Amino acid sequence: MVPFALTLLRAGRRHRLAVGTLGYRYRGWNGEEASPVPDALWALDQVRHRWPGVPVVLVGHSMGARTALRVAGDAQVRGVAALAAWVPRGEPVDQLAGRRLLVMHGTDDRTVPAKWSASYAERARAVAARVDHISVPGEGHAMLRHPGLWHRRVAQFTLDCLATPAHP
Repeated sequence: MVPFALTLLRAGRRHRLAVGTLGYRYRGWNGEEASPVPDALWALDQVRHRWPGVPVVLVGHSMGARTALRVAGDAQVRGVAALAAWVPRGEPVDQLAGRRLLVMHGTDDRTVPAKWSASYAERARAVAARVDHISVPGEGHAMLRHPGLWHRRVAQFTLDCLATPAHP
């Protein structure tokens, strides 16, 4: 995700956008433990203490997207960019109420089925303020065939989320 962080830093420089990345303490989701979720909640708590009320947009890939989606209910979160999201059937969507959601997934992803993201995006439409679902033709899980597209869309989405007033 470092290349996305650099893109966001460049795109958001004139808007004084702060960008951070998070490394998880443990590898994997680890079943019911959902190991990355406490780390993401900790990071959001740090943001809240350092910059109270500042809007946040979460960007995640695969398991990181699932993690970002899970913690999107935090009061400061305005939106989530979920890239090649690993969102199995039954993944919750209620925490996205009033938030914006960008879901991007490559049509040639052999790691996580693109139909999972499409199904999740469709379910999220019932609660989210806005859902943009983008299929990237010919793209695999690693997002390496069309990097410019991924980066431009994420940067545009992030800046749009931050420029739009929060929904109640």
